[in-house]
Amino acid sequence: MNIVLIAHDPKKKLMQNFCIAYRGILSKHDIFATETTGRLVEDASGVPVHKFLAGHLGGVEQIATQIESNQMDMVIFLRENIASQPHNNDFHNISTLCDTYNIPLASNLATAELLIKALERGDLDWRVLYKH
Repeated sequence: MNIVLIAHDPKKKLMQNFCIAYRGILSKHDIFATETTGRLVEDASGVPVHKFLAGHLGGVEQIATQIESNQMDMVIFLRENIASQPHNNDFHNISTLCDTYNIPLASNLATAELLIKALERGDLDWRVLYKH
């Protein structure tokens, strides 16, 4: 499965800790992330990450294109929940695409843990069939 990881700056440490905790599951899949998040996750967890550009340099748009092409199977987007967040529109765009293309999306740690456990159990295997 292709899993996307995105984290706003205040959530990057949380994303690192999440990936350390679940590296056994994540290492069995292809992980994609924006540049900074990907580098931090890779350094902290040892899980290889395919990195797009930094979010503010177009990485979120690159990921959006992959979602539109039905190339991603799950998105974990840990975001700062402040209306004035300069990249708040990024989350709106990604969440709309995930809704459109039936891609599971987690926007907080609790939902991310539910999705990762579902992935481990095989509950998301339907995505393989949905892609064809």
